Amino acid sequence: MQGAAVEKIIFDTDPLHFTDDGHAAVMLLRSPEKVQVLGMTIVAGNSWAAEGAGFMWQALYAIHRTDVPLYLGAQAPLVHTRAMAKDEARRWGPLDFMAAFDRPFTTDTGKARVQEGTATDFLIRTIERNPGAVTLFAIGPMTNIAMVLRLRPDLETKIRQIVFMGGNVHVPGNVTRHAELNFWFDPEAAQIVLRSKIPRKVMFGLDICNHAVMTRAMFDEIVSAGTPVTELFKDALGNHYPEFLKKPGATGYIWDCLAAGYLIDPSFVAKSEKLFLDVDTTFSEHYGAVRSLDRQLAPEATPVEVMLDLDVPKFFRMYKDLLTRH
Repeated sequence: MQGAAVEKIIFDTDPLHFTDDGHAAVMLLRSPEKVQVLGMTIVAGNSWAAEGAGFMWQALYAIHRTDVPLYLGAQAPLVHTRAMAKDEARRWGPLDFMAAFDRPFTTDTGKARVQEGTATDFLIRTIERNPGAVTLFAIGPMTNIAMVLRLRPDLETKIRQIVFMGGNVHVPGNVTRHAELNFWFDPEAAQIVLRSKIPRKVMFGLDICNHAVMTRAMFDEIVSAGTPVTELFKDALGNHYPEFLKKPGATGYIWDCLAAGYLIDPSFVAKSEKLFLDVDTTFSEHYGAVRSLDRQLAPEATPVEVMLDLDVPKFFRMYKDLLTRH
């Protein structure tokens, strides 16, 4: 809408290669008329936080935006561990993806320039200085956000909104039968956020993400632009998940980019619903699953706007345009 204020966001992320986290960064940083990225906070999830900073730095370098400050955040979930994940697989069946738990732990940030101070400090400081004006854009596990809400619960109502990718309401999980990756990696953190008083919560879970399928034809359209960004895209999606260069018939999902697109032009969302949600933190086969909130446990919790479906061609036009610009 013409004249609308630019959205001030903190970009909380768990990058791996140049996948959807990196694509989301490119989309938002190439939309300055819509979004101002105040800084990026890195969290453990797809990779450990330090190596995630290195992956994000690669994306920022490709679009000449290494001026965006990077802050290292939580280097592990609040409770969940590698040993627990292995026990889950032993008890309740194989996990589709172990995320950072399947990678050697590291504190090496590579070539990334990381700011002094922690992600938590940056989040608290920025929310304090901009009360009611900062959107948290959270596309990894919620550990950094949960730590802020526990250190400074008074800031919950001073956050404008949280737009996040994570969870699943009406569809199966993608790590276990019951849980989506970001919520599974740190269920306790996701529970803290969903039970919070943050005024507005917007959820891009598997319910909508499962409708945004990336095909080889879509991959080829983007790669054909031949830019530094699309070369990263070609390597990441061609040689890593979903391995388009090795498996021409493969398909993948766009995930985090839907949440980014919402901050640029939300009109591609075709269906949503508002629910009070919670996360199962019992160590069981349902660990990390989304469930209805018992309002007596969190009487001041705000509802979640759950996105359910989208206009895929409309979204893809925006996605392709932002990724392929010269």
